[in-house]
Amino acid sequence: MGANATNALYFLVTAVFDIVMWLFLLRIILQFVRADFYNPLSQMIWKATRYPTDQLRRVLPPWRNFNVGVLLVVFLIALVYVHTISGILNLRLSRYPAMWYALLKLVTMTLNLYTLTIAIQAILSWLGPGVNNPASNVLWSMNEPLLRPVRRLLPQSGLDLSPLLVALALQVVVRLVPLPGMFR
Repeated sequence: MGANATNALYFLVTAVFDIVMWLFLLRIILQFVRADFYNPLSQMIWKATRYPTDQLRRVLPPWRNFNVGVLLVVFLIALVYVHTISGILNLRLSRYPAMWYALLKLVTMTLNLYTLTIAIQAILSWLGPGVNNPASNVLWSMNEPLLRPVRRLLPQSGLDLSPLLVALALQVVVRLVPLPGMFR
């Protein structure tokens, strides 16, 4: 396969796996923060991630607010991703480095997901301040546990800088995660 075809395949595989992992990570996060289950966005995520995880719930019961079945499924998806990318790039990985890279991939995916949701929430607040819509409700449920402590530390002003500071901090942490560039 030529270099352009390999790059295109690498991009396509990464994009598909990232979207699927983000759906499962969103389900985990929304359950953890106890977001409104009847929200249309929550319902879409719940239905999209329903089938491999609902059957596992019988075998792996939830622990506190964590759905262990969803966590296992998203880890297995990340592991398949690492092996798929390794195959595309003709790399050989043994079991434990592959598992480590899959775990690091999930950490970076979660941090990047939070960065994206904080940016979307900030943009929605600029476009329609005070407007209540399903997306902003879910985003607020997700992001408020991260933004609230930073808001307490910042001086009160007319401009909320907590989304900017939290997003910057998240991206600094992403840069510190020792995940090789080919798996990012």
